[in-house]
Amino acid sequence: MRKWLLVAAAVAVFAVPGTVMAQNPIIIKFSHVVANDTPKGKGALKFKELAEKYTNGKVKVEVYPNSSLFKDKEEIEALQLGSVQMLAPSTAKFAPLGAKEFESLDLPWLFKDEATYDKAMKGPVGKWLFQKLESKGITGLAYWDNGFHMVSANRPLINPADFQGLKIRISGSKIADRYFRDVGSIPQIMAFSEVYQALQTGVVDGCENTPSNYLTQKFHEVQKDITVSYHAHLQYAVIVNSKFWNGLPADIRKQLDKAMDEATDYTNSIATKENADALEAIKASGKTTLHYLTPEQKLAWQKAMQPTYKWAKGRVGQEVLDLIAKELHIKMN
Repeated sequence: MRKWLLVAAAVAVFAVPGTVMAQNPIIIKFSHVVANDTPKGKGALKFKELAEKYTNGKVKVEVYPNSSLFKDKEEIEALQLGSVQMLAPSTAKFAPLGAKEFESLDLPWLFKDEATYDKAMKGPVGKWLFQKLESKGITGLAYWDNGFHMVSANRPLINPADFQGLKIRISGSKIADRYFRDVGSIPQIMAFSEVYQALQTGVVDGCENTPSNYLTQKFHEVQKDITVSYHAHLQYAVIVNSKFWNGLPADIRKQLDKAMDEATDYTNSIATKENADALEAIKASGKTTLHYLTPEQKLAWQKAMQPTYKWAKGRVGQEVLDLIAKELHIKMN
């Protein structure tokens, strides 16, 4: 795979601004792993629309959804090699690069609502985290919201004991790995594009994700029970290859910044409604049973997953936990 990426990177050189003829547009390949009909998918298409408009066609954005260009296990390396210029992975994907601090955002019950999440990412927390990517040849442009996770299986998940022995797919976050282990399940790291078949064939028993992803990937069709737990948040980071980005003419980069700012506002503004509509569509399909936690049941989940916070200090470091605690006016236990 790495050999193929290197070949693709060599070909991609011809898309770099300094090496193309003036009359040819600058090509930005924007790869992501979800469907077009999701908040992230719509955000990518909105960025394409605005970027091409604001640069008067000097930039052409090619959007590759549904892992059609690279799978999520390959895409960050492809970005670093220059085979693709722009990605929007979940923030959990940065730990293998050495930026484990991003996993702090996966802590269970960290954000009480979307407003709390938005405050953290627009403030010092979001900026501080993006700085961790600079030495990796990656520039962070924006955070895109996709709401809160539900969790599913082929049996009701109401009490922490219900997770015992279940193989639950996770995206790769060690924080998610830990909180699922805290309730007795067996986390399984798996590419997003492989989840549906794994659920269908029983390779894994369940997964966590947001309503829009459950609906568009049809996970609800192969899971008998979904708990609308909203136990953890899912966010994406829009990132670019730093060499490519810094090599753009200043006027082009200014227009792309404008397009990204507006695409980000658009994406984050639709995320809550998209997920609410998706949840209603899942309910109306009749193909799964939705479960909602009582306050007492939610408290039981929180207590069961609380050890993750103590464990996280050794994983993500005290500095980022202190920064989040200060920004959100909460106490990290």
